[in-house]
Amino acid sequence: MTADTNLSRYRHWLCKNLIWAACVVVVVCAGCVRRRMTVRTSPPGATVSIDNQMIGTSPAATSFVHYGTREFRIEKDGYRTEVIRRKIKPPWYEWPGIDFFSETLWPGELRDERIIDVQLAPKELEPAEDLMNRADTLRNQSKAGIITAPP
Repeated sequence: MTADTNLSRYRHWLCKNLIWAACVVVVVCAGCVRRRMTVRTSPPGATVSIDNQMIGTSPAATSFVHYGTREFRIEKDGYRTEVIRRKIKPPWYEWPGIDFFSETLWPGELRDERIIDVQLAPKELEPAEDLMNRADTLRNQSKAGIITAPP
């Protein structure tokens, strides 16, 4: 065997092993995007639902996969129920085309954490006198055969 043949074999072996090593590095160091959404309320302790799925008591957190418009429903005794629609826009590294690199080839973990703060308003109770007057009016209308739509 000549020196050129040995050098050629060594280059071929080196090139093949470098390709395998690069593949192993890509698989082992594959990128990852962690998405987390946290809903905080003031006062805390409200029941939180996102897209009609309860996630817990505030402050409540959950992971998510897709971006877009979400519906948040926050309920707490003594407070008005809040229904909020919020558009969750993707960060630049999640734009179509770029997302392939950030989710598969980026060597490390990217975090996308969203915090939604909600101020709860106390529930306003109707005065008892107004409630009684409305009940009497409805009772008299039903006795007279008058049908009215509820308010």
